[in-house]
Amino acid sequence: MNKLDRYDRLLLGELQRDSRQTVQQLATAVGLSSTPCWKRVKELEASGVIRRYTALVDREKVGLSLCVLAELNLTRHSEEDVRQFERAVADCPQIVSCYATTGQADYVIKVLVPDIKQYEAFLHETAFKLPGVTHVRSSVVLKEVKAETRVPVEEPASEEAPAVRRSRR
Repeated sequence: MNKLDRYDRLLLGELQRDSRQTVQQLATAVGLSSTPCWKRVKELEASGVIRRYTALVDREKVGLSLCVLAELNLTRHSEEDVRQFERAVADCPQIVSCYATTGQADYVIKVLVPDIKQYEAFLHETAFKLPGVTHVRSSVVLKEVKAETRVPVEEPASEEAPAVRRSRR
């Protein structure tokens, strides 16, 4: 784990809020001068803390109105079967995230498609044909209550209990 100080955390927060800021804007926002700010960002990139920069796309505005969370189970869990399954998932554009999980399902995937007909086609043409898949359990998302890409990098709260204020009567 990388040791992040206050300025690193502030920079990460600012970059997650808007990664198109200039170095001068970042420096002003976090209270540094431009050169140390630029060096810190470069160090965060080089160490892999910042993996990449991207644009967030409104899925509905590009025609992907249906979001489905699907739980998948595999028949076998051999190293080769898992590797083949994960490779096939990585190559499927409709699957936007995939998590290996504990509990009832081996994996949970998030699928984005235009409508329920396209999801049915995805099931038959893709999901049921993924290597080793024995069971798929789908949940259609009715409403996204929170869909955040931001990682909470704020400083951990102090372990000390706050001082108790006593009132006089």
